[in-house]
Amino acid sequence: MGRIVSIGECMGELSETGTPGTLGMGFAGDTLNTAYYLRQSLGSDWQVDYVSAVGTDGLSGRMVEFLNAEGIGTDHIRRLADKTIGLYYITLKDGERSFTYWRNDSAARQLASDPATLARALEGADLAYWSGITLAILSNQDRIALIEALSQFAGRGGTVVFDPNLRPRLWDNPETMRGWIHRAAAISDLCLPSFEDEATWFGDSDPAATARRYIGEGARRVIVKNGAGEVTYQGADGAVTTLPIPPAERVVDTTAAGDSFNAGYLAAELCGASTSDAIKAGARLASRVIGARGALVANVATAL
Repeated sequence: MGRIVSIGECMGELSETGTPGTLGMGFAGDTLNTAYYLRQSLGSDWQVDYVSAVGTDGLSGRMVEFLNAEGIGTDHIRRLADKTIGLYYITLKDGERSFTYWRNDSAARQLASDPATLARALEGADLAYWSGITLAILSNQDRIALIEALSQFAGRGGTVVFDPNLRPRLWDNPETMRGWIHRAAAISDLCLPSFEDEATWFGDSDPAATARRYIGEGARRVIVKNGAGEVTYQGADGAVTTLPIPPAERVVDTTAAGDSFNAGYLAAELCGASTSDAIKAGARLASRVIGARGALVANVATAL
C-alpha cells in the first residue's frame, strides 16, 4: 500500500471517430497515461494522484471530472482563472501516430510555479513519476523549482521515476533539452528512456550505451525500452541485462505504448515482483494497449 504522484500535463485528445468530418474528444498526456494504467493495475490500497494545473473553464472542469471518475486523485491540481488545458489532434497511419498541438495557453505550464503547493503534493507520497515533457513545458525557473522539490523528496526517502520522453520541438534547441534531461536523471532512482529517441538525440550506439550514459549522469537504475525489441536493464551494480519480450498480437495504435509499459512495470515492482518479471508485466500491458485505439484503453490491466 502507498501513494503515487504523477506530475505533468493532461490534454484534450481529438481524434477521428470513423464518421467523415466528425471528431471525438478524450483526455490523455504521457504522465496521465501512466497514472491511468497504474490506477488500473494497483488495488484500492494504493492511491494515485495527478499533480498539474488547469483552468476554471468548462473543458478544464470536464478533465478534472474525468480523472475523479477514473479514481485518480485531483486534490493537487491547481485551478488558474486565466488559463485552460492544451489540446492535440491525433492522426493514425498504419498504427503509427502523428500529432498537431494547441498548448500555448495551457495552465500546466505553471504546475511548478508555486513551491508550497508542489511541496504539499509530494508530502506523504512514496513515489513521484514525471517526464521530459513535464520538464519541457516549464520556464527555466520552474524547472529548477521542480527539480529541487523532487531532490528533497528523494532525500526524504521517496522514489523518483523519470521517463525522458524526448520531444525536441518543445525545447529551444537540442542542446538545452539534453542538458535539462541529464539534470533530471541525476535525481532519479529509475530512468525509463526509449532507445529510438535516445539514439537520435544523444547518438547512442545501442541500448546498453543509453543505460550507461544515464547511470553516468547519476540515475541509480535504468530500463531502456526498444519498441518490439529487447528491453535493457542496468542497476547500481553496473551489470547490464537484456530481456526479450513477446511480439504484440496486433498493432492498432502505438499511442501510450511506453507510458503503459512504465505503468505495468512500476505496478509489478511495487507489489514485489523481480525486475525481469516486472519488465514482462510492462510488456504485457503495453501489448494490450497498442491493440486498441487511443491512449487510454479501459479494462486492459488487472489489479495486482
